[in-house]
Amino acid sequence: MAERGSYVQVQHGGQYGAGQQQHGRGQMGEQMKGMLQEKAPSASQALTVATLFPLGGLLLVLSGVALAGTVVGLAVATPVFLLFSPVLVPAALTIGMAVTGFLASGALGLGGLSSLTVLANTARQAFQRTPDYVEEARQRMADAAAAAGHKTQQAGHAIQSRAEETRAGHTAGAGAGAGTRASS
Repeated sequence: MAERGSYVQVQHGGQYGAGQQQHGRGQMGEQMKGMLQEKAPSASQALTVATLFPLGGLLLVLSGVALAGTVVGLAVATPVFLLFSPVLVPAALTIGMAVTGFLASGALGLGGLSSLTVLANTARQAFQRTPDYVEEARQRMADAAAAAGHKTQQAGHAIQSRAEETRAGHTAGAGAGAGTRASS
């Protein structure tokens, strides 16, 4: 309740806030003047408004004249439509169906053409990427062949060295073995 009392004193000036409120109004007025001076339109903005405002008004008047002309033309043409309705209604339906058919045909043709264009672009991008993939595959194959050749060469050297060791072992063992057989 004490909070509400202080709020009322501030709102109505209270006994302590009357002088401060007058001083606050002076500051607020100065702030408003400062904001108004800061927000003044530039010359180009003023020129734009001065040019576009009459143009907008002219276009609004022209749209009103067009609406009025349409209403008057429809009022004048209605009796003619009623007199010629046995001819005009089927003709209007035929023309409407023809226009609808042409528009539908054009829309479907554009849809098909755009689909084919997307498909062609996708295929073109895929074929442009293919040489890169083929080149990468060739490089991998060459690397794999080189690695296999290196491994084969290492295996051949290993086999050859074992064969030489075995031959050297048999030669030394054969000489010792021959002497042992001879003595037996």
